[in-house]
Amino acid sequence: MLWAAAYMGSVIAINYAFSLAPHLDLVWSCWVGLIFILRDMVQVRFGHGSLLAMGAGTVVSYLLADPMVATASVLAFAVSETIDWLVFTITRRPLRDRLWLSAALSVPADTAIFFGLLDIWEPTVWTASAASKLAGVTVVWVLMRVRAARAPMPA
Repeated sequence: MLWAAAYMGSVIAINYAFSLAPHLDLVWSCWVGLIFILRDMVQVRFGHGSLLAMGAGTVVSYLLADPMVATASVLAFAVSETIDWLVFTITRRPLRDRLWLSAALSVPADTAIFFGLLDIWEPTVWTASAASKLAGVTVVWVLMRVRAARAPMPA
């Protein structure tokens, strides 16, 4: 439940932050990387129940944030979540590989949809957003790989 609460809280907070101080879009873009990792952890734990967490975050975002920001967030999420779902469903790779592959495919789509709908065309913002998302998931991938290498081999 902690992953779901952290994810929903982050969705609400980032949408509110983009609405409250859009001039800090570069800062908020870097924060989005954490949300992708949290979303993947919620999906691993709750499967399609992750959509309920997204829905709850969306409703509260509509109440607290600019509706256009919340709409852009939901549409970008819908596309990236579909990509994640496909990767998690089709591939049989270890979890760490599925996390990284899904991010590599969904991050560019999410970034383009979200910022495109908000009419933010600044290359620095797009690059920071995509790089932060991919950097975060790469750190998780490395940590999971190190952990797997340290695990005792079955007899």
